Amino acid sequence: MSDFDRNAGARWGQGVARAGRAEIDQGLRTYMLGVYNNMVVGLALTGLVALAVNMLAVTSDPSLAAAHMGRISLTQFGVTLYGTPLKYVVMLAPLAFVFFFSFRINQMSASAARTLFFVFAGTMGLSLSTLLLVYTGSSVARAFFVTAAAFGGLSLYGYTTRRDLSPIGSFLIMGLIGLVIASLVNLFVQSSGFQFGLSILSVLIFSGLTAWDTQAIKEMYYAGDGFEVATKKSVNGALMLYLDFINIFQSLLFLTGSRND
Repeated sequence: MSDFDRNAGARWGQGVARAGRAEIDQGLRTYMLGVYNNMVVGLALTGLVALAVNMLAVTSDPSLAAAHMGRISLTQFGVTLYGTPLKYVVMLAPLAFVFFFSFRINQMSASAARTLFFVFAGTMGLSLSTLLLVYTGSSVARAFFVTAAAFGGLSLYGYTTRRDLSPIGSFLIMGLIGLVIASLVNLFVQSSGFQFGLSILSVLIFSGLTAWDTQAIKEMYYAGDGFEVATKKSVNGALMLYLDFINIFQSLLFLTGSRND
């Protein structure tokens, strides 16, 4: 199943002993399973936090309504979370976690890195809870399952392909930088048509990154690191794939979701 060897100079198709290959493949499967397990737990935590926050922020009881957002009745907690400057903290907190994680992971223990990833996933759930105010529940569920199916196929391709995706990855990173800049511009322009185009580009870019990141995560295994370093790589790989999934999901939801108007 493996397309790489631990020897960087022999990654593409050079032979190894059958017993060594079997050991590598089994170790690789365990390593990748750890990556996907961390990612799935992170996604589950994000969904549970988003749902719990929405339940606290929204009410169907008129006596508990402190304000209204369209047809949605907000509790005082909802008004505080979504109607005060706190909403900017909620919006930017996941980005701060990503930067902190990226710069500090080498100084952390493996257990601390995993804990921080799950805290980040919970914080992302707090941020994404706003989607349940904007879009119908059926739209959110549909976008999630479409994303899961697409992500599974793309990640499987990245894992099994013998093609070196590095050149494509470099191009996608350039596209991602452009996407971020364009998204910042649209914060001021507030163009729905522009956002529609950005969402299409986002789906394409992060779909490609899913395959590329999977191959890169797979390649990390062959460095032959000890347990501690390998575990941190597994957590970092889970974060990479988690972000790919979340970005595809959000973009698909914008493109296909029905709003609570």
